[in-house]
Amino acid sequence: MKVYVGMDLHATNTYVGMIDEENTVLYKQRCRNELPLILAALDPFKKDIQGVVVESTFNWYWLVDGLMDKGYRVHLANVSAIKQYEGLKQIDDKRSAFWLANLLRLGILPTGYIYPKEERPTRDLLRKRLQLVRHRTSHVLSVKNILARNLGIRMKSEDVKRITDQEVMRFFPDREMQTMVLSSVGLIRHLEDQISTIEAMITKKLKVRKEFAKLMTVPGIGKILTLTIMLEVGDIHRFPTVGDYSSYCRCVKSIRTSAGKIIGYGNRKNGNKYLSWAYIEAAQAARRFHETVRSYYEKKMAKTNRIVAIKALSHKLTRASYYVLRDQVDYDPARLFA
Repeated sequence: MKVYVGMDLHATNTYVGMIDEENTVLYKQRCRNELPLILAALDPFKKDIQGVVVESTFNWYWLVDGLMDKGYRVHLANVSAIKQYEGLKQIDDKRSAFWLANLLRLGILPTGYIYPKEERPTRDLLRKRLQLVRHRTSHVLSVKNILARNLGIRMKSEDVKRITDQEVMRFFPDREMQTMVLSSVGLIRHLEDQISTIEAMITKKLKVRKEFAKLMTVPGIGKILTLTIMLEVGDIHRFPTVGDYSSYCRCVKSIRTSAGKIIGYGNRKNGNKYLSWAYIEAAQAARRFHETVRSYYEKKMAKTNRIVAIKALSHKLTRASYYVLRDQVDYDPARLFA
């Protein structure tokens, strides 16, 4: 007998459903998110289980790792690529679990990538760095807006990061304004320290793999962003085309049109948000320090706006990175900005 297992994973519980090759229900039960309980449910069928499907949610690490450690063949379901049967009038946890098991039984299960367990802590630390960089940017922009709105002063982001308490007090005699600006300035300094600590730890522990070394020839991408992209991408050859890679990096619009009119939107969250953030960070650095890139950005911004221009630039850098990684060649500005 062949047994197929589907698991609908939630924050506090998991619904476990098992079927055989004839789609006969063998087991159905909701379990608390405790690995021993779930393993106990699987144990009577262990020798017959062909595979276990786990829904790809925010908290799958512990379950997938625990099952794989016990020798189970685990599949991480790509939820965004799975379409439920439209004739169903009800969809609940039980039906979702058995739907996953049936997709595995029929050999049509869209799967996600199970990232190697030993590299996940380093990757997640770099993700935390990206998050801190975004928070720092929001506070820098807040200070710049306050200065522009109240004093008509335009200050560069790098100058905001170096502003002193004495300068803030000289700019704003009011206690309320001082407190407001100093709160952001204090957070900027704290975030700078945390970001530097993470970067020092990562560069000491991790080396750029040979196949990713040429990525540092792309404008705006230094060692830290190279390491970030390396850990998020894994193997570039899992993306057959540059379009697949751009889509995974969230550089492609999720939109459906007909006769020139918008008729709907796709899954905007489909893809890797951390790669999207990384290439935005690279685009911001590239437009500041590379003349050719800045020229393209300014022309694009004149036709649209800052947000569209920076997204367009990040898309170009994403495409360039794909070819650099796939073909193992140096970045060529003539091909990107002809």
